[in-house]
Amino acid sequence: MSGAGRLRWRVGRRAVVGVAVLLAAVALVTVSPAGSGARADAATSSATDSSYAIVDAAGGVMTFGGAGYDGDTLEVPLQKPIVGGAADPHGGYWLVASDGGIFSFGNASFFGSTGGMALNKPVVGMAPTPDGGGYWLVASDGGTFSFGDAVFEGGTGGQHLNQPIVGMAATPAGAG
Repeated sequence: MSGAGRLRWRVGRRAVVGVAVLLAAVALVTVSPAGSGARADAATSSATDSSYAIVDAAGGVMTFGGAGYDGDTLEVPLQKPIVGGAADPHGGYWLVASDGGIFSFGNASFFGSTGGMALNKPVVGMAPTPDGGGYWLVASDGGTFSFGDAVFEGGTGGQHLNQPIVGMAATPAGAG
């Protein structure tokens, strides 16, 4: 197979896999009865070390392995898509939109957002502080924003990057 033929085959395969993943996600959301009460009842009550949740761009939250379901933004008219989220160590979670808008669920407290600010680049991720008393947001240019007890440790906003930032994680002690 020539180089161009191999490239077309890979692109076609990626498109088919992408459509299959999208259909699977739609099926997961569709098989759950409508309304947050039905979803909450479906989630088991005790999370495990293997628990996790995934979120889609509309803010639909799907939980696995006993992770608790505390709500989503499917009924909320969003200004920008959801790009990430983080678990509160005390229960609940936050979702973040690309404009830095924060949505709190369960025990997760709202500490502020960049939702009303003009950003140079979109927010692409967030990380909670170890005690759940705050969180950091990061934009694709490395601009970092801290809220609650999250301490600003620096960022790369305004600096030239070879590639955009795509996510973030905090140290276990929350010091960077």
